[in-house]
Amino acid sequence: MRRFPAYFALADWFEYLNADCDYEKWSQYLHNELLSLGVRAGAGLDIGCGSGCFSRAFARFGYSMTGYDVSERMLAKANSLSVSEGVRPRYILCDLLKLKTFEKADFALCVNDCLNYVPQSKLAAAFRRAAGALKKGGAYLFDISSEYKLREIVGNNTFCEDREEVAYLWFNRLKGDSVEMDFTIFAKREDGAFERGDERHVQYIHTEENVERCLREADFTLVKKTGAFGDDGDKTRVNFICVRN
Repeated sequence: MRRFPAYFALADWFEYLNADCDYEKWSQYLHNELLSLGVRAGAGLDIGCGSGCFSRAFARFGYSMTGYDVSERMLAKANSLSVSEGVRPRYILCDLLKLKTFEKADFALCVNDCLNYVPQSKLAAAFRRAAGALKKGGAYLFDISSEYKLREIVGNNTFCEDREEVAYLWFNRLKGDSVEMDFTIFAKREDGAFERGDERHVQYIHTEENVERCLREADFTLVKKTGAFGDDGDKTRVNFICVRN
């Protein structure tokens, strides 16, 4: 069996399969948090942008956006969707642990589990890269899937979905402080046949205490911490709203 890199087979279907995330509400929540920090214009980074949903949303809000991702297939999809929607963020192939920018930005996003793909031992380095890309006082908005979500909901469980044009199987194995994920996706081709793609992902479990320690090491101030969409009752996602010192 041939196994593709993460987000190779999923790239064309990621936003479609995750439409129930309510990306519009999610983007507006992040924008409101950014406005609360006084960032109403300027340059923004979307670190781990994937297919560019948040890059496109913040471009529509009026910011000059640059999206970075390690997946060529996701960036190709991001560019295609941006052209079709009439917005033009810039997209750059880059690992967030090697992030370099041409100019310092006013804010950076790193959302939708991106940092769960970073091992615990490299989290502080990821934050330092983000800090190095921001102006002093620049905003850094990111999230993680919570320890509760990865251990109790995702870990050692299997999920599946069958739609007319695409179906997938998602197998998870909890291994200490990480979850190994195997995706099998079946996508319908123009000739009516279905093409199979297999991927392996690994997400790392970050405790809130370690995240906050790494932020301090990278010279960020944590302004506030909330659940999904700012809901403190939500236990599946943790949003961190930070400012570079």
